[in-house]
Amino acid sequence: MEEKLRLHQELCRELSEVYQKKNTAYGDSFGKSFRDWGVTAAAVRLEDKFNRFINLARHPEIDPGDEQITDTLMDMANYCLMTCVELEVQKK
Repeated sequence: MEEKLRLHQELCRELSEVYQKKNTAYGDSFGKSFRDWGVTAAAVRLEDKFNRFINLARHPEIDPGDEQITDTLMDMANYCLMTCVELEVQKK
């Protein structure tokens, strides 16, 4: 159990680092999309990532290039967190 907790904490740190880098590079484009389109913007991005995940899971013979299945899952996790952040910001 300790090993899983350590791995979880490591992944959460990695999510935060990726969020910071991408949010800087993209200029908070997710936040802008969320403000323009609401939660639908998040649903669309999550659906795209989920469809990629399903395709990679069903077809392991596909070469995913530079985005492995774990990268797709991490992106989905970050989109979920980013959506939670935007919903909190919207409340205030």
